[in-house]
Amino acid sequence: MIQFGTGGWRAVIGEEFTKANIQILAKAMAWKMKAEGVAERGIVIGYDRRFLSKETIYWSCEVWAKEGIKAWFVNRSVPTPLIMFYVMKHEFPYGMMVTASHNPSLYNGIKVFTEGGRDANEEVTRDIEQYIAKVEEAYQGKPIETMRYEEALAAELVVEFYPLNEYLDNIIANINMQAIRDAALHVVLDPMYGVSQTSLKTILITARCDLDIINARHDTLFGGKLPAPTNTTLRALQTYVIDNNCDIGLATDGDADRIGVVDDTGRFLHPNDILVLLYYYLLKYKGWRGPVVRNIGTTHVLDKVAESFGEKCYEVPVGFKHISAKMQETDALLGGESSGGLTVRGHINGKDGVYAAALLVEMLAVTGEKMSEIAENIRQEYGSIFMEERSYKFTEEKKAEIYHILQEEKKVPELPFEVDRVSYMDGSKVYFKNGGWVLARFSGTEPLLRIFCEMPTGEEAKTVSNLYEEFLNLPA
Repeated sequence: MIQFGTGGWRAVIGEEFTKANIQILAKAMAWKMKAEGVAERGIVIGYDRRFLSKETIYWSCEVWAKEGIKAWFVNRSVPTPLIMFYVMKHEFPYGMMVTASHNPSLYNGIKVFTEGGRDANEEVTRDIEQYIAKVEEAYQGKPIETMRYEEALAAELVVEFYPLNEYLDNIIANINMQAIRDAALHVVLDPMYGVSQTSLKTILITARCDLDIINARHDTLFGGKLPAPTNTTLRALQTYVIDNNCDIGLATDGDADRIGVVDDTGRFLHPNDILVLLYYYLLKYKGWRGPVVRNIGTTHVLDKVAESFGEKCYEVPVGFKHISAKMQETDALLGGESSGGLTVRGHINGKDGVYAAALLVEMLAVTGEKMSEIAENIRQEYGSIFMEERSYKFTEEKKAEIYHILQEEKKVPELPFEVDRVSYMDGSKVYFKNGGWVLARFSGTEPLLRIFCEMPTGEEAKTVSNLYEEFLNLPA
């Protein structure tokens, strides 16, 4: 089964992520493009460093070539946001990226982008799934017809190209490079064995930063760790920052659309902190104006910052497609999520860890302050708040039981804080009158139940999370 979640189609390699399924998806995209009358405009496709990513391109291009659809193949591993940028800039109807983003190494997947370089929304992905069903019904397990890749290349039905400079020039044009040059910053980058090294190395060295890089080699196992920039996966980066007196440590996930940050003291900054820092910087120091968009699992400190500048914060379901759509609707200045994805008005219509990293370095240069100082100043102004995040694996039977309790019976545990309201926009979210909240929802990219709780104290956040564990009979 090929099913799309909040971040595209992701599946375990060799189980559902197979050549046969990849070519079924490619055939479905071809039929969809023909039905919409956009097949002659072609499709852009790129890949990351995961196992079978490049082969997936060949298998897909061979199907499209047989259908007479030209594929523009970015023929080196690149960040996902580069593909989104190219689809937007050159007005392609569709783009695809072969990646499973921050999932474990046994996964691979495909993200689909629509006109404007946007993540495909539910309407588009449901339509793709309907075409997939039509392909499966038509072929009944028989192989999909293809044209050999070499023949497709010779017939110019595949164009191999490498538009990295165009993408980087767009970022450089939107960053205060002179301020960074004047600041003489010492930066360390951890691409987590992924695809951000060339892009960020080019930007930061052009800006005359003293740049060190760790974990740069191509490793499809990501060093045995999850390729997600979290407090537990960035210990080596934290140590490097401290040992080498760096101004900032930057990390990106496997396909470079998410960012992680270590400050000058070696402290890991939660993605929530990064969003608040950047929104505050854009408003106060750059003098830009506009609302902010966050998903339901992201810090409400953004609401406080927005209010203090006379702006508004909008809440949307999980999935960056919801953020980019709301940003377009409201002309928002910044949009982001607590998992490390963000974008800024005037850039692409999706998350970009490369651009976010460059903007954070600019912030240090322009303010002349250390990252730890900026973060502390914001805490002093808006108050401290604590986030508890937990994830739980489950069986299908347990998932059905939890869904029934939370979404159908609409039950919540007995909670020791006064409840303001409960939302079922995406999962079950309880808003407390003290400004805190707790969210329980199923992940759209992995078989996990996630609980997020933000409260005025860490003890309160743990208490609420523990009550949900007991209420839903989850393993501690």
